[in-house]
Amino acid sequence: MALLLHLRAVTELRGRGDRIAKAAFRGLSFYTRVIENCEDEAKFDETFRWPIASNIDGNEMLEIQVFNYSKVFSNRLIGTFRMVLQKVVEEGQLEVTDTLIDDNNSAIRTSVSIEIRYQAMDGTVGTWSDGEFLESRSESEGRYALETDSLISGHRHGTSGPPSKSAERSFRRAGKGVFSAMKLGKMRPPKEDHRKQDEPAVLETEDLDRKAMRLGGGLDPDTISLASVTAVTTNVSNKRSKPDIKMEPSAGRPMDYQVSITVIEARQLVGLNMDPVVCVEVGDEKKYTSMKESTNCPYYNEYFVFDFHVPPDVMFDKIIKLSVIHSKNLLRSGTLVGSFKMDVGMVYTQPEHQFYHKWAILSDPEDLTAGLKGYLKCDIAVVGKGDTIKTPHKANETDEDDIEGNLLLPDGVPPERQWARFYVKIYRAEGLPRMNTSIMANVKKALIGENKDLVDPYVQVLFAGQRGKTSVQKSSYEPQWHEQIVFTEMFPPLCKRIKIQIRDSDKVNDVAIGTHFIDLRKISNEGDKGFLPTFGPAWVNMYGSTRNYTLMDEHQDLNEGLGEGVSFRARLLISLAIEILDTSNPEINSSTEVQVEQATPVADNCTGKMEEFFLFGAFLEASMIDRKIGDKPINFEVTIGNYGNQIDGTGKPSPRRRKEDGDEEESELLQSLSDDEADEDGELVSVSSTPPLKPLITDRNYFHLPYFDKKPCIYIKSWWQDQRRRLYNSNIMDKIADKLEEGLNDVHEMIKTEKPHPERRLRGVLEELSSGCFRFVTLANKDENHSSRTRLDRERLKSCMRELENMGQQAKTLRSQVKKNTMKDKLKLVQNFLQKLRFLADEPQHSIPDIFIWMMSNNKRIAYARITSKDILYSIVDEETGKDCAKVKTVFLKLPGKRGFGPAGWTVQAKMDIYLWLGLNKQRKDFLSGLPCGFEEKKTVKGQGIPSFPPISLLYTKKQVFQLRVHMYQARSLFAADSSGLSDPFARVFFITQSQCTEVLNETLCPTWDQLLVFDNVELFGEVHEMRDDPPIIVIEIYDQDTVGKADFMGRTFAKPVVKMSDEDYSGPRFPPQLEYYQIYRGNSTAGDLLAAFELLQIGSGGKSDLPPIDGPTDMDRGPILPVPMGIRPVLSKYRVEILFWGLRDLKRVNLAQVDRPRVDIECAGRGVQSSLIQNYKKNPNFSTLVKWFEVDLPENELLHPPLNIRVVDCRAFGRYTLVGSHAVSSLRKFIYRPPDKKAQQWSTTGEIVVNMEPEVPIKKMETMVKLEANSDAVVKVDVPEDEKEKEKKKKKKKGGAEEMEEEEPDESMLDWWSKYFASIETMKEQLRQQEAAAAEAEEKEEMDIAEGSKGQPKTKEKVKAPKEDKKKKQQQQQQQQQQPEVPEKKNKQKIDEMKIFNKELEAEFDNFEDWLHTFNLFRGKIGDDDDSTADDERIVGRFKGSMCVYKVPLPDDITKEAGYDPNFGMFQGIPSNDPINVLVRVYVIRATDLHPADINGKADPYIAIKLGKTDIKDKENYISKQLNPIFGKSFDIEATFPMESMLTVAVYDWDLVGTDDLIGETKIDLENRYYSKHRATCGISQTYAIHGYNIWRDPMKPTQILSKLCKEGKVDGPHFGPSGRVKVANRVFTGPTEIEDENGQKKKTDEHLGLMVLHHWEDIPRVGCRLVPEHVETRPLLNPDKPGIEQGRLEMWVDMFPMDMPAPGTAVDISPRKPKKYELRVIVWNTDEVVLEDDDYFTGEKSSDIFVRGWLKGQQEDKQDTDVHYHSLTGEGNFNWRYIFPFDYLMAEEKIVISKKESMFSWDETEYKIPARLTLQVWDADHFSADDFLGAIELDLNRFPRGAKTAKQCTLEMVTETDLPMFSIFKQKRVKGWWPFIARNEDDEMEVTGKVEAELHLLTAEEAEKSPAGLARNEPDPLEKPNRPDTSFIWFLNPLKSIKYLICTRYKWLIIKIVLALLLIIMVGLFLYSMPGYMVKKLLGA
Repeated sequence: MALLLHLRAVTELRGRGDRIAKAAFRGLSFYTRVIENCEDEAKFDETFRWPIASNIDGNEMLEIQVFNYSKVFSNRLIGTFRMVLQKVVEEGQLEVTDTLIDDNNSAIRTSVSIEIRYQAMDGTVGTWSDGEFLESRSESEGRYALETDSLISGHRHGTSGPPSKSAERSFRRAGKGVFSAMKLGKMRPPKEDHRKQDEPAVLETEDLDRKAMRLGGGLDPDTISLASVTAVTTNVSNKRSKPDIKMEPSAGRPMDYQVSITVIEARQLVGLNMDPVVCVEVGDEKKYTSMKESTNCPYYNEYFVFDFHVPPDVMFDKIIKLSVIHSKNLLRSGTLVGSFKMDVGMVYTQPEHQFYHKWAILSDPEDLTAGLKGYLKCDIAVVGKGDTIKTPHKANETDEDDIEGNLLLPDGVPPERQWARFYVKIYRAEGLPRMNTSIMANVKKALIGENKDLVDPYVQVLFAGQRGKTSVQKSSYEPQWHEQIVFTEMFPPLCKRIKIQIRDSDKVNDVAIGTHFIDLRKISNEGDKGFLPTFGPAWVNMYGSTRNYTLMDEHQDLNEGLGEGVSFRARLLISLAIEILDTSNPEINSSTEVQVEQATPVADNCTGKMEEFFLFGAFLEASMIDRKIGDKPINFEVTIGNYGNQIDGTGKPSPRRRKEDGDEEESELLQSLSDDEADEDGELVSVSSTPPLKPLITDRNYFHLPYFDKKPCIYIKSWWQDQRRRLYNSNIMDKIADKLEEGLNDVHEMIKTEKPHPERRLRGVLEELSSGCFRFVTLANKDENHSSRTRLDRERLKSCMRELENMGQQAKTLRSQVKKNTMKDKLKLVQNFLQKLRFLADEPQHSIPDIFIWMMSNNKRIAYARITSKDILYSIVDEETGKDCAKVKTVFLKLPGKRGFGPAGWTVQAKMDIYLWLGLNKQRKDFLSGLPCGFEEKKTVKGQGIPSFPPISLLYTKKQVFQLRVHMYQARSLFAADSSGLSDPFARVFFITQSQCTEVLNETLCPTWDQLLVFDNVELFGEVHEMRDDPPIIVIEIYDQDTVGKADFMGRTFAKPVVKMSDEDYSGPRFPPQLEYYQIYRGNSTAGDLLAAFELLQIGSGGKSDLPPIDGPTDMDRGPILPVPMGIRPVLSKYRVEILFWGLRDLKRVNLAQVDRPRVDIECAGRGVQSSLIQNYKKNPNFSTLVKWFEVDLPENELLHPPLNIRVVDCRAFGRYTLVGSHAVSSLRKFIYRPPDKKAQQWSTTGEIVVNMEPEVPIKKMETMVKLEANSDAVVKVDVPEDEKEKEKKKKKKKGGAEEMEEEEPDESMLDWWSKYFASIETMKEQLRQQEAAAAEAEEKEEMDIAEGSKGQPKTKEKVKAPKEDKKKKQQQQQQQQQQPEVPEKKNKQKIDEMKIFNKELEAEFDNFEDWLHTFNLFRGKIGDDDDSTADDERIVGRFKGSMCVYKVPLPDDITKEAGYDPNFGMFQGIPSNDPINVLVRVYVIRATDLHPADINGKADPYIAIKLGKTDIKDKENYISKQLNPIFGKSFDIEATFPMESMLTVAVYDWDLVGTDDLIGETKIDLENRYYSKHRATCGISQTYAIHGYNIWRDPMKPTQILSKLCKEGKVDGPHFGPSGRVKVANRVFTGPTEIEDENGQKKKTDEHLGLMVLHHWEDIPRVGCRLVPEHVETRPLLNPDKPGIEQGRLEMWVDMFPMDMPAPGTAVDISPRKPKKYELRVIVWNTDEVVLEDDDYFTGEKSSDIFVRGWLKGQQEDKQDTDVHYHSLTGEGNFNWRYIFPFDYLMAEEKIVISKKESMFSWDETEYKIPARLTLQVWDADHFSADDFLGAIELDLNRFPRGAKTAKQCTLEMVTETDLPMFSIFKQKRVKGWWPFIARNEDDEMEVTGKVEAELHLLTAEEAEKSPAGLARNEPDPLEKPNRPDTSFIWFLNPLKSIKYLICTRYKWLIIKIVLALLLIIMVGLFLYSMPGYMVKKLLGA
């Protein structure tokens, strides 16, 4: 369905000029090429095609505009032609010649003549007969010339539409990009530029220059691209697809992984008084924490590490399960409280691959109705090789965690997850392979005569660690199950994949037949318009090993889903649905066991209507066939599903069977094909393999097959459900994504090669993206409602349309915001678009299986290629067609499965050019359209004369002869293939069936071959013009020549030649071709670059004499080798290269001999220089002559500079040399000297710049040191805006009040180095928080910007101002932050001085200290074969220290004229001498974190070992027992001599009682670079200068001395100290305070503060300034050579160095760990009240309780203390007056209690534990015979607990649950008394108060406790009085009368009185009744 426009000509133009026309329809515009210098007529003669998704409505408009084209200015519109398409729609075809109208809508003379055709959806209009269209066909339109012999039944042979139909509109490539559009510029002449019109280009003025290049072919220097893989992957044409470069499959190869889990603590566990243990399970490995007794919130802080070596797929499917178990011991397994599970992949996809300090929600899988069972706080990290994990800094975390805000869930998962049922329905399978040996079967057949299918399949589903199986269907290739497997799991699940496997049930050998993974993210959408996971019913195709059955299948892994399947195995019909459970519903089945139930069968046609598909393939070339295969005849087999598989395709479904399956109508359809077709199709038997041919020899490595003019074809008919729509949608998205990727690669390349205006290209890319997205929406929208569309199809379509529409909008807005400066951020956003598109394009529901092409030799399968069916699927709508459909694709065959790993997989098994077409049989007419023209079809006998019958071979009648010239200039950074660490490379170039080699260059990784290879008489088949745009690709392989044996493969790359036809001139812009970089690949990894150019020249009738001459003599030195001709080789200039030789370090032995007299040879482009010889490497490894230079000719273009090679040789006796190691500096760019800009310099030297330092933090601190009143404004000299001040006051007020009384002043003497350390960590965290906040804010701002569109200028100005203010605010905030914890708001406010804490190595912060001295690693030895970089470290044999400087030869004079210029040093002026120097090295090791456990118990006993030169310190006796986060707090002094001893190794070892100690990890520091660096890393400069106290200045040189030394070395004028605190350095003036206080509080004058200030701002000093290293702590990762690349923990440390010839430094700073302070906590339990009553009285049935209170300081369960029992409390009141005494050791800074105890009776020594200070009080009911009953508990964190209530009445549950109540600390307020509630959970899991306790807490230090002792319980000293308890608390059987008396008297007094009264009354009534009759008688008788 398309609209075609043939634009013939525009006539009657005025004047002379360049013309261009633009045609637009439905928002898609095409431009013609530029017609240059035309006068009155512009003959365009071009055809445009608009693919259309929906029928054209008669009112739509077509618009054509004609412009005068200008390269510089915008195009000027001549006129416009608009036409309503009504007539076209009716008639289908129309020719029009009409005048144009100008801007004012008035007609002008100029007219345009066009022809329009409209091809409707149903194909109603227009069959392509040859004479119908384009009568004015000229020869230049050669591509439309029709071969009359190849017309198929009146259908035009060609594309359905002019061949502009290029699937990739932009002919850029998706490989590594360059500005390939330009490249095309040079690949095709300006005249017949047909493919260009599809480019939806955006012509803004700024894009015009680019357009000009593209269209006019006029090349400016920019168009020479320096791509990596260039022309190859550029898809120049519409007939060839891009080859894939990467060869080796990476999936399936095992890798190292480490899962580390820290279980910190649990909270709110459900249950009473439990003893919880946490079980950590990863995959099948389990580890347990220790048990904590009777607590609901245990604190563990235990670290577990699991190591794995498995393929990524297996790793990421492993389940991490955390479960809390109650009272587990050796005998019983304990009961599960709750568990949490998540797969490893989920953790790995998190930022930094980790969850840090997050709370996992525990739930009970056995009981769905129960709510959550508690929270578990943990860190989980998954590290692969080479991943670094940045752990947030571990400092003293406060325990006020916000649990809800830090749940262990990925973003976007709601915290309330519900239970859900996952129904996986398994219907049936087909196409299963044979899985049993046939011997048994044959025996059976012989005996019983029954013939069985040899497979017993069942399906197994794995999900979230659970597994379900269907029943086994015996002996069936087409089993039917109709069962559903039901999983019950939380939703959304934290496991990403469901694994579905068909297995063969067999007692002996139960194996997988095939595996399929369903990724839940692809079948659901979590957005607000999202949908629950749903799938099918749909078929999934399974791939795996080849189908022939062997008992031990070497490719069995493939069937398990590891690696790329090499053959179709089976297809399975499944569906998936999810039901969210309503857990409140009582009927619900509460078990989570996997259930298997029957499922209702689905209708046959639910998965789509059966259609007949037709697959056609033609093999155009088969070369580079590996010689190892042997020379038996070779053929190729193509299969789709089981169709076409002749050897082992058992169970092939026949079309007949299918017809019976299908419904009536469709079998009708198959039978009632039109008559002629029916005949032919009846005969159409599939031909799926090519005839076998004997291979011919290409060269010593490869064969080729003689497919010269005769190309074999295959065709296969197959039947599949018609679900093309799915593939179409994903094709459209894929194409948008490909285009986007190409564009992005271009942009990156432009940035890399510093081309101008990459932002314009990015704008173009965005424009393309947005139009592509909107195009998708219109195309996909027309989806008719099939019955076979599943719910997933509908939902996916909706969400894709939403996403793409959204993306289109965003791209549009972004486009307007792309500016030069915002480029980087926007690129990141666009990168996200790309990922999203790729994700959306991946269709989870399969339809047509993939196509496999197998190369067979002697009926054995050798190598294969797999092609996805959607890539070759045909559609009438262009965008929907697969990218390789009807294209010639170059395919490289690879070895199957594990054979393809490693080096074997890198050699090409065969290279094929194959043409494929797949589509419905009824659309078959176009299947030959994309083949290179010029062939005759050869058909089988049956097919003779039937036009649409497919050919079995093509006979090419047209043949062209060419000469290929390959200009091999040089290669760089190749792979080291020899043990010397170098290679002897040569290149082998393949083209069609020929190959040639360059010469071998010995011992280099950067060969400059400079060689021209000429391939003569290259024969290509097909039409001339097609060759020009579609030359075959050239393969270049690089080998290493070995003296013995075969050459080793080093890498491969592809290229496309620039083609010149015989009738073209050899002239610009395309010729001579430019050198370009091509990326070389080895397996999946890059292995260097090749710089080369390729041209293919047609040999015309005149023979070779017409070709441009090969000029230049053959190079005499090199024999008959042609050099690369002038014009192609780069233009050279003279450069001087100066080398600074400093020294060699750490040279390893060579062939067991030590290196003694090394020398360094430098070589670049054939010239070089040698260093002086080091006479004795042991004594002094430095060079005596420092600087040498050489001159060399280098290319003007810096990007083409050859690498510089550094080689170190050892000079042995008798003039022998051995190579020690080598290093290639691949890019000299960073060493090129660029003279500074004159203007800039002048500005900076004039005038003074006053730097007023008041607002900076450091000085404030000094002033506070001078004890100014803190609240006066003297401190805050920052110009703060008013509102800020207000805020501060408010803050102060808030902070006052409650806390004022409780804080106390930390005394100066109390502060130590650790105070400084902890304060600094707080600051660091605060800064990180602010950075995050700022980033978030910036993002929001960006969103706002996108929303409101850009406003231009004003913004930037604001931005400039903001940072300064921010800085000031931050500093204030930090000050406050640091003051809060430490200091009150009263009198002298004192600020703790801080240092800088780097959470990385110092080197990372200061660029490795390579400011002038660089370190080059020397390599020797082969690179390992696994593609990991691990081997690199092992290949390092030493390091060369030095530097280099490259500059064009005559240097500007002003440099050499500078004062003190020493010509011996050239550019390296002012470098220190390199004589040996003695240094005192002081290493401070603070602590290690997250060490890898080394002992079985999951702990380690770490100690420090330090090695420097000959000094080896092992601090073994001070090991720290059972600790993974040890605090060492030690310093070590070592005397060393640089350069001999300069590599410091700090290692952490694990102490073992028996055996050797194990290395946990080590870190290496190069001290020499630090020592000599301009950043002055010898001793960090602190923030302030103090001469006593904890912050004493530790450098022997005072700040002023350091300053004057720096000034002298940098030749800077200064420092000049002036009066009133001013100092001038160069032209900067600094001001600051000038006095200091000594120990006795006397003030003295000093300039040191000023000096220090300048040092802090040294980077602002012009010319010499750089950042100086501050006083700091660095965090270094510990690595273990046995586990390369995986961090084993981190070490916090720093190093100071002091030269020995200077005054000695003071004593080392004391950083020994703080000793915990001894405290005693006295707790008096006075009374309890309202305790719940547990017991029933035997006699009276009364409720009562026998109360006692138990208490302990959390964690030390062994110190638990109980009061006596208050028996028989009837009101819940208990009186105790009982004192507990808890002595404990406490670390103030970390707020932790320290306990040392033996872990078990077998432990060798005590282990130190740190636990939070928490007091637990519990109330119990004592029972005599059964266990006591637990009633309730309260846990008080001694650092922050609620104030007790004054009376029992005021004591409520809120005291514990409310978080915002004022909290206070027992350490500040030493004594506190009050009422606290006891709480427990009731049956409904809610908290309730179960009692109240009146207690008094009194905290004393150990000294105070000694002075005023107190007794335990109620004992002396200081006894408490006995409680006054009511008598009944005596037990009734000891004193029954008393208790009866009590019972009667107290409780029942009134009751008894009432009863007595009632009895009296009754007696009276009774007596009355009794005596009444007598009296009556008496009365009556009157007696």
